[in-house]
This record gives sequence, C-alpha cells and structure tokens, in this order.
Amino acid sequence: MIHQEPHLRVGIMERKTEISGRLNGNFHTPQHPAHSFSGSFSVRARGDEIFLTASKGGETAARHSLNLLSGEQASFSLQDVTIGVSFHWERQETQTFSGNLRLLSDGRGRLTVINDIALEDYLTSVISSEMSATAPMALLEAHAIISRSWLVAMLERGQSPFPASSPSRSENEHIVWYGREEHRNFDVCADDHCQRYQGLTRMIPQRTAAAVNATRGVFLVYGNAVCDARYYKCCGGRTETFENTWEDTPHPYLSSIADSTVAHPPVLDEASAQRWLLSSPEAFCNTRDEKLLRQILPSFDQETKDFFRWQVAYDQEELGKILLMKSGIDFGLVQDLIPLERGPSGRIVRLKIVGTKTSVVVGKELEIRRWLSRTHLYSSAFVVEAQRDPSGQDCRFVLHGGGWGHGVGLCQIGAAVMASQGIPAEAILRHYFRGASLKKLY
Repeated sequence: MIHQEPHLRVGIMERKTEISGRLNGNFHTPQHPAHSFSGSFSVRARGDEIFLTASKGGETAARHSLNLLSGEQASFSLQDVTIGVSFHWERQETQTFSGNLRLLSDGRGRLTVINDIALEDYLTSVISSEMSATAPMALLEAHAIISRSWLVAMLERGQSPFPASSPSRSENEHIVWYGREEHRNFDVCADDHCQRYQGLTRMIPQRTAAAVNATRGVFLVYGNAVCDARYYKCCGGRTETFENTWEDTPHPYLSSIADSTVAHPPVLDEASAQRWLLSSPEAFCNTRDEKLLRQILPSFDQETKDFFRWQVAYDQEELGKILLMKSGIDFGLVQDLIPLERGPSGRIVRLKIVGTKTSVVVGKELEIRRWLSRTHLYSSAFVVEAQRDPSGQDCRFVLHGGGWGHGVGLCQIGAAVMASQGIPAEAILRHYFRGASLKKLY
C-alpha cells in the first residue's frame, strides 16, 4: 500500500483549439525561471506547437508541452470549463485552480490542459465540488477519506483499472459495463467521470482544509488493500452491489445495505420492485429538507429536486428516436420494456426492449441509463407503466424510478443527513462500507 503523498496530473480540458484565462500571480517556465508571466492569457496550437501570450510577460512557445510553474500563492483561471459532461445539468464555467499549469498539444492543433497538484490539495477541492463546502464537517471528512481511497486504489491498479468491458453482443443482446477508461495524458479527469474537481471555485478554505487535514493520509482499507470506495448522489433507499454495475467480481465492502435504521429487504422480484419504487420508504436519503439540501448540495445539484423518487414519460415515437440516437439500433415502434434482472436496490441489470423491428436485451446499469435518455436517466431503478390505447398498439411509457446514480458505496445525500444528525465520519463510513476499516498510511 501507499506510504507517501502522491502528486497528480488532473485533466481539466481536452481537444481545445484555443484556451483563454488569467494568471493570478507569477508563473514561469522551467527553462526560464527568472522570466514571469501573469495577467490575462491565451493559448493556441498549430500542429505540435503551442503558443502562449500573456498580458504581462509577453509570448512564449514550445513544442508538444508547455509547463507553467506557479509562484507563491499564485493561481490560474480558465474560461469555458465544461462540467457535468453529457449529464442533464451540463454547463460551462470559469474556474480557478492552484498548482502548476501544463499544456499539451496532440500534434493536430488540439490542446489538453492539466493541473499538476499534490493529492491533499486536490482533495480540498474535490470535497467542496462533489458536495457543498458548507456541509456538516463529518460529511466533508468522510468524503475526503473515500475520495482519497478511490483515487489511490485506482492509481495502484495502474492507468486503466476498469476499462469498459467488451460488449456481450449477439443478435439480441448488448451487455456492457463501463469503468474508468484510461486517460492517456493524465491520472484523473476533473468531471463526474472520475471525481468532480473544480479548483478553488467553490472552496471555503477554513472548512475544506480542516476536513482534509483532520483525515490526512487516512484511507478505507479491506484486508491488505485500499478500498475502491465508490459513491454517487442518492441510493433511493437501498445501495447496490459492485458486480451488478461493473465487472463480475464481488467486493465484500460494497454489498447492498438499507440506507436506514429500518431493515428494508432486498428487491428480489417485480412485485417487490413495484412496492418499493411506488412508495416512499424511510431512508436517510429520503429528505425534502430544503435548508439542509441548500447546505449540502452545490447549486447545480439543487436544481434536481426529485432525486429520491422520480418519473419520466415517453411516447413510442420519441423513445424510438432516443434509442436510435443512443444505441444505433432502429427498434421501430417500441412495444415493451421488460426488466429481466434486478439488483437488490431495485436497479435493473438486464432490460429487454421490444420493438416492431427488433428486440434487444441491454445492460448493465449505466448502459440502460444511456440508452433510455438523451442524457442519462437518474438511475436504472425503475418500474415501467405502459399506458396503451384501446387497440393495444399506441403506447406511452411512464418510468417510475428511484435514486440518482449507480448506487454502489456511499450515498452522498444519505451520508449528509447522517452527518446533520451528529453521526461522526467513521460511523458513516462503517454504515456504507461494511467490514472496511480506517488506516493512516502517511
């Protein structure tokens, strides 16, 4: 296991032809440490050459890679950083980062922007980007530990720990799971695909630094390994198992548990799925406390009000167009959506889509969410209400769903509610990661 703090290469932007922003303080290149750049700047690429122009310091150029090292208390701001890529709340922001700035050219006039930063400094941003920096301290501490653990577990496995599986394709089946595909030029990206990292933009330094410092070097471990500590926004009342979402290898500490003091049983069949998803069971994440949600969620997450139980409706023509766009398969008119396999949280693992032109079984969890929405469904935990006309042909599909995210590991809203009730970070982690323990590794 790890014994010292690593430094990270965090990918902020990719495939950009031009970048603009501001250098807040002095930056210099390794080749010319006495010459500094500051103020507004722009970067463009031509082939493998990178050209930087700053309002103070003038111009510089490099081939393939340009490194700007930050001076004391310096930071840099980037315009038009995309967050929530492909999700329902995707948008662009100006964001500010500490650490060093690295620019790469792919040789075809496209730029990658990388932030070089130490792990603990990275975490002070992650915990206030994933959740709000005003959240209860126990939540911030718990999140620092799981974010640190997930990242180091990923690094220790190598650059491509869980590539997307090869689709199980036949004439009527498409089963695929997605991992953290390899980022060729950096260790981790800055968006939800890896972990949200939005620099200094949403930090409250006194709180985020205190949470990270209080847990510095502390990891979730199971046996002799750092835990692959997954998390998401809302489980919907019960968490999911690792093997129903990613590779078919159970992780004992990522089992399915009721997010409640009440022992809700697993969702084992369609009748129990109907009862579960059409009800509002007691759960830590079943909250409508607006004051608490404003305290714990970033502003863009607060726009999603129906995270515990939700509803989406499609007519046949609309659903067929979405499926064609997302899967490349022409189903014709969709006639039925039939869950074939569910996990204990109620999330569908295998779904049969029946159309007038073809029928296909799709899975796992994320692929179902991708196929059935122009962006992403909140989760694959849903039951299908097929509203048919008297002829039985024309149909409107209403999906009654629960939860937001894959459901494996820590439920962020549930953990926040626990923290607001005075439950400490260690107890929160014991609740979601059964059998794991805390260990200080550096």
